[in-house]
Amino acid sequence: MLRGVNVALGITGSIAAVKTVELAHELRRQGATVRGVMTESAQGIVHPWAVEFATDNSVVTGITGRVEHVDLCGREGWADVLLIAPATANTVGKIAAAIDDTPVTTCATTALGAGVPVVVAPAMHEPMYDHPGVSETIERVESWGVAFVSPRIEEGKAKIATEEAIVLGTARATGETPLAGRHVVVTSGPTSEAIDPVRVLTNRSSGKTGQAVARACYAHGADVTLVHDGGEVPYATVERVESAEEMTAAVEESVAAADALVSAAAIGDYTVERSDEKIRSGQEELTLALEPTPKLIDTVRDAHPDLPIVGFKTETSGDDEAMIAAAREIQSRAGLAFVVANDASVMGENETRALVVREDETSEYAGDKSGLGARVAESLSGEFD
Repeated sequence: MLRGVNVALGITGSIAAVKTVELAHELRRQGATVRGVMTESAQGIVHPWAVEFATDNSVVTGITGRVEHVDLCGREGWADVLLIAPATANTVGKIAAAIDDTPVTTCATTALGAGVPVVVAPAMHEPMYDHPGVSETIERVESWGVAFVSPRIEEGKAKIATEEAIVLGTARATGETPLAGRHVVVTSGPTSEAIDPVRVLTNRSSGKTGQAVARACYAHGADVTLVHDGGEVPYATVERVESAEEMTAAVEESVAAADALVSAAAIGDYTVERSDEKIRSGQEELTLALEPTPKLIDTVRDAHPDLPIVGFKTETSGDDEAMIAAAREIQSRAGLAFVVANDASVMGENETRALVVREDETSEYAGDKSGLGARVAESLSGEFD
C-alpha cells in the first residue's frame, strides 16, 4: 500500500509516542521507508534509539547547520509525506501559527510551504481535544490541505488512531485518488438467517475480501459505506446487518446517494421461517423449509439502472471456463461493470486467486486479498473516466 513512499515520521510528547515503534514497523511492512523526527518531549517518552531501530534510519532530534528540515521536507526534500503521530494539542496549535521551536514543527512549516503532504494523528485527553480553540485550530489546518486521522475517543481520552487507520490515511495522502469525490458502497462477509434464537444458517465467508475492497476504495479517495455483519472500521461508515433482508434494505438506502456498489458479500441464497423459541435438540427429526432470498444486485439494478455495480461470483467447480461462464451470465443479467470470480476454496484464506471478468476480456489476479482489493478499486475507477 505504501510501496516506494518515503515517510518522515514526526513524534511529539504525547504518551502515545510509545506506539510509534510499532507504527514505524507497520509503515515499513506496507512498503514505506521511514525516517524519524522527534521533539525533546517525545524523547522523554521513547528513546531515539528505539525509533532508530524501528525505522532502520538515524533520527532527527534537533535542527542543525545541516538544515535537516529542508533535507527532509523541502521542495527537493527526501520525504513524500510528513506524518505526525502522535500530535499533541500544543504541536497542532504551533503548526497553525507557524511556530518553529521543535524539529517537528519546523518540518511541518517547511512541508506546508513546499507542498509536501502532511498527515496528523492527534492524541491527547478528551477535554483538550474538545477545547474550542483546538477544534478551530484543526479546522484551520485542515483547510490548508492537511489530513487528520481522527483519534479514538475512549476512557476520557482522544487516543491515537489505530495503525491501520494511520497507514490508510498516509496512503490516501500520497497515492493517486481516482475515486476522490465518489461515494462507494461495499458489501462484505456472510449473512446469517436465524433458525431460532440460538441457531443460524450461514456460510464460510470471512469478509476479508470485502473489507480489502473497502480499504482500497478509501485509499483511492472514495467516501465508503461498508455494509457487513462486523463492527466499526476506521475507513468507512458502517451499516451493520445480519440477514440477507437486512443487507438488501441497508444497501438500497445507502446507494440512493452513491456513485457505485461493490457487492462482495456472500449473501445467503436461502432463508427459513424463524422459531421464536429454541428448538430442542435430540427430540425428533427436523426438516427446514428453505426459501430463496431476493438477489441483491437485481433489486438494486431495478431501482438504479445506471449505477455502476461490481459483482462477485464464487463457484466450486475449480474450472476457469465454468467460472467465467457463470460470471458472464450474472454480468449480462444485471448489467454489471465487471465480475470477480473465484473458487470457494479461498474463502477465509489470506491468499486468493480470482478472475476479473468483463464482457470482452478476462484478467487473472493471484496474491493476497489486499492486492485484490486494490485491483477492484483501480478497475472501478475506470468506470468514471
